[in-house]
Amino acid sequence: MKNSFSESYKAAGVDVTAGYEGVKLMKKDVERTFIPGVLTGIGGFGGLFQLDIADMKEPVLVSGTDGVGTKLKLAMLMDKHDTIGIDAVAMCVNDIICCGAKPLFFLDYIAIGKNVPEKVAEIVKGVAEGCVRAGCALIGGETAEHPGMMPEDEYDIAGYTTGVVDKSKMLDNTKVKEGDVIIGLASTGVHSNGFSLVRKIFDITTKEALEKTLPDGRTLGEALLIPTEIYVKPVLDLISKVEVKAISHITGGGFYENVPRSLPDGFTARVTKSSFEVPAVFRYMQETGHIPERDMYNTFNMGIGMTCVVPADKANEAVEILGGHGIKAYCIGEIVKGGEGIELI
Repeated sequence: MKNSFSESYKAAGVDVTAGYEGVKLMKKDVERTFIPGVLTGIGGFGGLFQLDIADMKEPVLVSGTDGVGTKLKLAMLMDKHDTIGIDAVAMCVNDIICCGAKPLFFLDYIAIGKNVPEKVAEIVKGVAEGCVRAGCALIGGETAEHPGMMPEDEYDIAGYTTGVVDKSKMLDNTKVKEGDVIIGLASTGVHSNGFSLVRKIFDITTKEALEKTLPDGRTLGEALLIPTEIYVKPVLDLISKVEVKAISHITGGGFYENVPRSLPDGFTARVTKSSFEVPAVFRYMQETGHIPERDMYNTFNMGIGMTCVVPADKANEAVEILGGHGIKAYCIGEIVKGGEGIELI
């Protein structure tokens, strides 16, 4: 790469040397994520990972991909880029854990108006931190400079993960029955969904809009930019100790869209709203934007980032196990026959 430089390409808006510098700056953070199975460092044409399936009879690969959405606008306004990568990882790995899969590796894709190596390295630093929290390896990625396609100071990020689960241990909701208990895992806040509505509620077009002080003392920007909780390690431990019948990741569409996805036909999740703490930021949004309560629960996680369905006699144990990992958990409801998938009371 020492001799790789094109004055003509740079004049067109793409500086390949900035990409090389970014790779240098992110190398240490990427190497933090390496786990057994990683065969190459960054810089190759493909990320190599050797799958260890010695303890599995029928290994199934599970993949997921996602982005961060318009939460990125807040990171750009605040010029804070070291946590948004955590969100990118979380949105992918939290999805595949719903099948019971352990994430193995992750790849990211960053499209940016102008490649500023230090900014890209900050973004990837967050991706690496997310991978460490999820126990998976960051084995590759791509930074694409898009002059003329997007403003110089803007970027977008997407991620992809692959995990593995033994077929006999996959979670597919077929064992869910009436009387099972729904465990709600606390979120860290808004996570990475509903930010188009958030930005409309607070008219977030400038940094000044994010400097409002909330009732809990934080600024609006601080509260909204908190990264998405990564539930992988606590949930994998829970699955190893308690029968978990189904899992839902509460993302876009909130409770109404996501909880029913983990239930078989003919059953309803009856959730008691008073059973868990709703973070102040959601109440503030609802009051400021005059948003109907149903729309809040149909857009945001409202304080519950993931749900797990367990047998009633294992509910308290499940809450304790998750608490041991620093995840506040609640018994938020039960499974009943009939209905239309979810009932909030």
